[in-house]
This record gives sequence, C-alpha cells and structure tokens, in this order.
Amino acid sequence: MNKYPVWLDCDVGVDDAIAIMTAHALEEIDLLAISTVSGNAPLEKTFPNAHRMNGLMKTHYPIYKGASRPLIVEPQYAPAFHGENGLGDVELPIPEDAEMHDTPAWDALYECAKKYPGELRLIAVGPLTNAAIALTKYPELSKLLHTILIMGGAASGGNVTPAAEFNIYADPDAAQIVFKSGVPIVMCGLDVTLQAQLTPQDWDELDAFGTPAGKFTKACLQKAWSFLQPIGFAGVAMHDACPVLYLAHPELFESEEAGVYVETKGAITRGKTVTDLWSDKQFEKKNAQVVLKVDRDRFIAILKDCIKKV
Repeated sequence: MNKYPVWLDCDVGVDDAIAIMTAHALEEIDLLAISTVSGNAPLEKTFPNAHRMNGLMKTHYPIYKGASRPLIVEPQYAPAFHGENGLGDVELPIPEDAEMHDTPAWDALYECAKKYPGELRLIAVGPLTNAAIALTKYPELSKLLHTILIMGGAASGGNVTPAAEFNIYADPDAAQIVFKSGVPIVMCGLDVTLQAQLTPQDWDELDAFGTPAGKFTKACLQKAWSFLQPIGFAGVAMHDACPVLYLAHPELFESEEAGVYVETKGAITRGKTVTDLWSDKQFEKKNAQVVLKVDRDRFIAILKDCIKKV
C-alpha cells in the first residue's frame, strides 16, 4: 500500500491527542513529524504534550516547536474545554529519551517538503500560524505541498463567537495567508466536525478495552464533557480527527468546492471563514474543498479501531 506522507501541525489539546493517535494507527498514513503551536493551550504546554503522546504511544516521532503567539492578535486559549494542561488535566509523563529539536517548525516543515515534493500533506488542526510563517518565509513551499487539510472554520456559524470557529479566530491573519497561498485546501470546519461526536458509550467501550490509549481517551475527554453536556451535546466532537480521516477515508465524507476567505478586521465577524457555497455572487476562485457531511457511524467505528491499535 502506498502511504500518504503527512506532517501534522497541532495545538495539542484533547482532540488533537486523539488525532495524533488516529494518524499513527491508520495504515494509509506515513506520519513523518509533528509540530506544535499556541492555541488550545500555550506553546509551553502544547509542545511537551506532543512528547507525552509519543510516550503514550511508545513512538519517537520528531516533534518541532512552532509559534508561541499569533501573528498579530492577542493569544486565545481554551482551558474550559481542554483543561489547564491541554490534555483535560490528565497527567502523562514526558519520556526520558524525548529528543528536543531546536529547528523551528516552519524550517523543519520546509526541509521535509523538499524531500517529498508534490507529495507531502500538511494536516493542520490548530491555529494556522506555523503554516503561514512557513509559506511566507519560503514562497516555493506552496508548490511543494500537495494539500493542506485543516480543521478550522465553518461555512455557517461558529463556536468561539457566533461567526467564528476557534482555530481561525485565534489567528485570522495566518488563516488568510494559508487560504490565499494557492495550495489546495481541504477545510473540515464545524459543519462536519460537530457531526463526528464520540459519546459516553463510545469512550466507556474504549476504557473497557483496557489499553493505556483507551483509558486515556476516556479520561482526557471528561473536562470537555463537563463543559458540553450541560449545553445539550450528545458527546464530544472529534474535530481534529476529521481531516486525518478525510485523507485516509474520503468516502466517509461529502464536500463541495468553494471560495473561502477569512475576515480579519470585523468587529463582530473576526475569524469568519466567508464561504461562497450558496451566494449569488461567487468569489472568482474556488480555493477550498469544504467538507460538509460525514457518515458518523463509520467514522466513529474507524476512530475506535485506531485507538484500540495504539
């Protein structure tokens, strides 16, 4: 089987951790490296969290430290959902043999893309700061990357504000650079990710399976569940696993090509991914494949199988 070479860029919170395990377990993906960025938690937490996931999975993926703040706006964090440590306040040790790379994430990503020209898939599931810095510093990177698959945005609505999803809101200027880069974009926004919820029955099944990964999955989601259950959610959305599984199993999803641009200045619309799916006046360029639907049952079945393999 030909595997897709993948670089995973994340702000390691609870659903990022599950996305990392999923990317590791999928036989369709060759996970080359992980980079971290400020987002769900500060960089000084997301970077060691990636190392903690290496320890949990008994892997040695190279991990690179990225941006500690957005390009222009002030940093945003989400402790109510991800806990103070980013992993739902579950404590995992950093492996004693963890290798701390000094190369910045954007430089390492560029070097990796040169080794896989036209093949490397960048899966970005946090604020897009690292990707924007890399594309700005190395303009030729836009020709080297095959695709950027993001978890971020929404064709309709938001979560951190009525107009904006967290990852785009956290660094709208970076997101605009990425959407304008010319690299083919797959946008897995709230339209699809909110359909992909892991329920208490699902995480109880994983916990009962008895592996460290299964037990961690249940434990790390309890902080998020305490936030979501009172407002009527049936489970916790596996936001960041969506672009990972889209790459490996696109048959699970429905999408439409559209123009997408980011509002960077609006007083009440900052971070909105303005998407031309239904408007009479369309953008001149359709720069993104916007994912809108997922077969939830098949998605969750594959996700659970991945976690059981870890």
